[in-house]
Amino acid sequence: MIEYGMNVARLNFSHGTHSYHEETIRNIRTAVENYSKKTGTMHPIAIALDTKGPEIRTGVLKGGISAQIDLKQGAYLELTSDKSHYMSGDTNLIYVGLEGLQKIVAVGTRIYIDDGQICLKCTQLLHNSIKCMIENGGVLGSSKGVHIPGIQVDLASVSEKDIEDIKFGMKQDVDMIFISFTRDANTVNQIRRIVQDSGKQTKVIAKIENKHGMNNMDEIITASDGILIDRGDLGMAIPMTKVFLAQKMIIGKCNKVGKPIICATQMLESMTYKPMPTRAESSDVANAVLDGTDCVMLSGETAKGEYPSECVRVMSEISKEAESAVWQRQLFEDLSNDIHSQDNAHTIAIAAVAASIKSMARAIVVLTTSGRSAHLMSKYRPCCPIIAVTKSSLVARQSVIYRGIFPVIYENSLSDWIEDVNNQVSFGMNYGIRNGFYTTGDLVIVVTSWREGKGYTNTMRILEANCEM
Repeated sequence: MIEYGMNVARLNFSHGTHSYHEETIRNIRTAVENYSKKTGTMHPIAIALDTKGPEIRTGVLKGGISAQIDLKQGAYLELTSDKSHYMSGDTNLIYVGLEGLQKIVAVGTRIYIDDGQICLKCTQLLHNSIKCMIENGGVLGSSKGVHIPGIQVDLASVSEKDIEDIKFGMKQDVDMIFISFTRDANTVNQIRRIVQDSGKQTKVIAKIENKHGMNNMDEIITASDGILIDRGDLGMAIPMTKVFLAQKMIIGKCNKVGKPIICATQMLESMTYKPMPTRAESSDVANAVLDGTDCVMLSGETAKGEYPSECVRVMSEISKEAESAVWQRQLFEDLSNDIHSQDNAHTIAIAAVAASIKSMARAIVVLTTSGRSAHLMSKYRPCCPIIAVTKSSLVARQSVIYRGIFPVIYENSLSDWIEDVNNQVSFGMNYGIRNGFYTTGDLVIVVTSWREGKGYTNTMRILEANCEM
């Protein structure tokens, strides 16, 4: 998957134990190390911790986490919140993680499972469970999301489990946290305090997937380091016909302020069990790119699917094709004209992107300490790749979620600062040549600092690429 274009590995903490995730993290880092040795270039792959959040899920079925049952339309199924049934779900009874379930729902209430794929209607309230008729059946796996429209559930925005999971993630040096079911800026700030208390610089990405998140969208975008649109859960919280509009609106708001935006859920759903996507799925991925998303994300397709590598390859190819259809010049004008006051980094970022468009440069090479200069350039959507040369592996990994940025880790620091800068420029230029971004004679925009440290980026040059650099 790394070879075909995977940039981020997301670990869903709704499933698995800490020991399981620790092993997965170790496997990811080993795979990155092996692939980097194979290619001769360090490939920064970020690891994201996706919290469980205030969600309701089913329990585990008999046969384990990978077991499945077939629920038939018209049949009856009991739901219980009795934890003694957590590991023993079957076609007669399954566990649902909502305490006092039978006191919360009413006869006639509809219950949706697995992003609405399965629909149940409550027909009877029992002592410790509820009896439901299956209106829409299908195959059900373990630990699937449950949505009950119109029911106010009193669940903490950040649970004790979430806090323990995040502390575990900090010990494992994960690069970013995805906050499930973010309700408001307070949720983001609470997570950020946990991160800061650990002394880490982990990025905090808010997932918008409920009505609270939609209503408080602006404050969530301001408080977070980025946004993830979970269209599956969002489609259960708002009318299905409004999801496309919500997607475009959230992407537009993030583009305007330069926050990375991730579009997720059911993007290549059919490829879970088939080697090719539907034409509608192909268009869905492409249109997300045209909308302005920085990242497109796979879920079940790679977590449980039969063709994980093929999914990544197909999604990467569709995304590249869609990128070529974006009207970059108009996009840059729209984004830059909206800016009225900037600091030096903002000004140089706009100038570099403008120069790349005017000169038809094949790439922008930027030396960055904190990543901010490269991130600002990404905001203005240049029509060429941004090669971000950095000495920080953390900055490199966290930059992969920004559109168009190819982070490169520079490890051979020299004591003479000017000579070191020249070496970094050559390092970045050679990376572009090796990866086919340009060849000898092509123009490249180079952006550097006037002195050592972060916050001093203000020098731009237009150079011709040279294979002997």
